[in-house]
Amino acid sequence: MKKRNFLLSTLAVTALASSLGSAFAAPLPADVKAGNYVVEPGHTQVVFSLLHFGFTNYSGLFSDASGTLKFNPQHIDKTKLNVTLNVGSVQTTSSRLTDELKKPDWFDASQFPMASFVSTSVVPTGEGEADIAGDLTLHGVTQPVTLHAHFIGAGVNPMDKAYTVGFEGTTTIKRSAFGVSKYVPMVSDDVQLTIAGAFEKK
Repeated sequence: MKKRNFLLSTLAVTALASSLGSAFAAPLPADVKAGNYVVEPGHTQVVFSLLHFGFTNYSGLFSDASGTLKFNPQHIDKTKLNVTLNVGSVQTTSSRLTDELKKPDWFDASQFPMASFVSTSVVPTGEGEADIAGDLTLHGVTQPVTLHAHFIGAGVNPMDKAYTVGFEGTTTIKRSAFGVSKYVPMVSDDVQLTIAGAFEKK
């Protein structure tokens, strides 16, 4: 009798957990509303990380983004992405380094105030996954880059009531390819980028 009650309880808990998981699971890309979106700048950021003198992986971030996304979950390959970042928005945990990164030896924010990414093709690689190839312009140099994108979720933002979709993108670039080569190789040439992108439906 005890075994039977235990089994029934286990099955009930499992069923409840399964139903709750289904209720709160993020919708698949096929459930996302198709249409034109704009960047939601308050929750869009680019984190960069690179090896610092062989001791630590040091990170900083860019924000103040703008741009557009044309998205149809039924035709992922037709996705169009165009995003611009304010280079002067760069932040690190060191105010001295933050100021230095804006100067000519690094990003030269006064001469090259904006960085941009414009997609050229999108290839689905799995459920909620895609490779987004495009042109990255940074420090006045344009190079091809592929973002590995992962769908995070979609729905109505409870704060501003806007229908929002969110993605995460990752890639690695060589900063020297964009003319930012100070301290290479003591400070790594390879820079990992992690992009949190939030887009609101127009």
